[in-house]
Amino acid sequence: MMGEAVALDQLASQIIQCRRCPRLVAWRERVAREKKPAFADQEYWGRPVPGFGDHQARLLVIGLAPAAHGANRTGRIFTGDRSGDWLYRAMHKAGFASQPSSEDVHDGMELTDAYVTAIVRCAPPGNRPTGEERASCRPWLRAELQALRRVRVILTLGEIAYTQALVALAMNGITMLRPRPPFRHGLQIDLGPTGPLVVASYHPSQQNTFTGRLTEAMLDDVFARVRAAIGSFDLSG
Repeated sequence: MMGEAVALDQLASQIIQCRRCPRLVAWRERVAREKKPAFADQEYWGRPVPGFGDHQARLLVIGLAPAAHGANRTGRIFTGDRSGDWLYRAMHKAGFASQPSSEDVHDGMELTDAYVTAIVRCAPPGNRPTGEERASCRPWLRAELQALRRVRVILTLGEIAYTQALVALAMNGITMLRPRPPFRHGLQIDLGPTGPLVVASYHPSQQNTFTGRLTEAMLDDVFARVRAAIGSFDLSG
């Protein structure tokens, strides 16, 4: 168990120092300098954002990228923005998070049996990382998948996270279904004895939550099914 903790801590240190993508480096640092007026008195993180959570997690939650004035400001994934409000509220209700909101890295939030990460580690302009940027960041996700040895369920938030998670799993040697099932909210893919159960959900972005495409009940249902799936692994040994 100590090995996984050391591996993830070392990986986080490497991620924080990454400067592979010039466009993303320029944008995240510009946002950190110019700031949003509401946060003008705060010091922005302005660097790549590592994963966060329980190093013995059986649930891995994968999002798209840090928000410019969320994780790029606070330094913790899904923290300080409305998407994070939705995510951690649902995780708290399902018993994975110690509190229903994540405001900053000093707020005492702890995750139990869950780890949260993203496909891209730097805030992208317009929340749209390029294909090249997604590929450049993929080794970090692959390394996390290798370090998080107890993961049994992967919850992907949005179609890009779904697709990129399956690509990373395949590159790590997990056998994939062919053809790849198209993304849809609530989709579950069992990758067999050597792979995890992959669950797909709409991303809790404002675009989805403000329009009603994703409701609190829908997200709660996804986490209830994730919790039940983890319980079934316990029963099966």
